[in-house]
Amino acid sequence: MVKVYCYSKCTTCKKALKWLDDNSIKYESLDIKGQHPDRDTIKKLNAKSGLPLKKFFNTSGLLYREMELSKKLPNMSDDEMLDLLASDGMLVKRPLLVTDKRVLAGFKEADWEEACL
Repeated sequence: MVKVYCYSKCTTCKKALKWLDDNSIKYESLDIKGQHPDRDTIKKLNAKSGLPLKKFFNTSGLLYREMELSKKLPNMSDDEMLDLLASDGMLVKRPLLVTDKRVLAGFKEADWEEACL
């Protein structure tokens, strides 16, 4: 089954869930704020995604900007980034799609279509 970490107030997340519904794809929706992935989960999802760990950060989020992470991330180790991502779900890019074979950070319809259909 497909899992989607999302935030209920996020318009991109709403659009992604609507796309899943419109395409009759069954999924489990997880609140990224209340049920955010822990460190080990993020590490596994990152490995499965093939993306650099930096791509898992919600760069447009308020917390990201408040913490001035754009300046700090280039000098952080993967372990430091994992700890940070696991500390608060609002730092994680959303929606985060998890299928049996793929992990996608963010919603791009063509990518989701390839991963889910």
